[in-house]
Amino acid sequence: MSKELIIVFVKNAQLGKVKTRLAKTIGNKNALFIYNTLVGITKNAINNLNISKRIYFSETIENNTWPNTEAYVQNGNNLGQRMQNAFTEAFADGYERVVLIGSDLPDINKSIIQNALTKLENNTCVFGPADDGGYYLIGLSKMTPSVFKNKPWSQPNLLQETTKELQENNITFSTLETLNDIDTFDDLKASTFYKLNVELQEKLKKQSC
Repeated sequence: MSKELIIVFVKNAQLGKVKTRLAKTIGNKNALFIYNTLVGITKNAINNLNISKRIYFSETIENNTWPNTEAYVQNGNNLGQRMQNAFTEAFADGYERVVLIGSDLPDINKSIIQNALTKLENNTCVFGPADDGGYYLIGLSKMTPSVFKNKPWSQPNLLQETTKELQENNITFSTLETLNDIDTFDDLKASTFYKLNVELQEKLKKQSC
């Protein structure tokens, strides 16, 4: 068994239940299309990683089209609890370096994930900062429950508050490059993913006409 694990949190792709903030501008069908596209990018990013892989669905395990992965269902009342439970299971199963990402990152790639795992060889935690003040990636080399408790989830000071607490407790951490995750139409328009995708631009223009 590999000592390294990548966990991906995905939502069950249901109309009206994914990218709801984005859907307010472009509609539920287009939001679902974009979500599925981003999931495909995430799948490609982890596909060639020679490590163990786990996919955690938000509600139920769907037909698992992710190659060479184990499928689970997220468990917990909030994001912090769900992530903590996934990491707890991973370390209980013997993994030593564990990275978790979401599925709304147009710029995620294999190298970023490998870099995170490398940083965990000398740090307890690693984070991939997001433009909105949160983080798109979290990695641990040992279970650190404090990073999941009493945190301002979905707020612009999430990463700042998390790393401040780590510093105060002398817990080592490192950070990766900053990426933009897609939550709103402004996020989408600012992304290279959108700017270089003429087909997507035309699709959204037709929808707004």
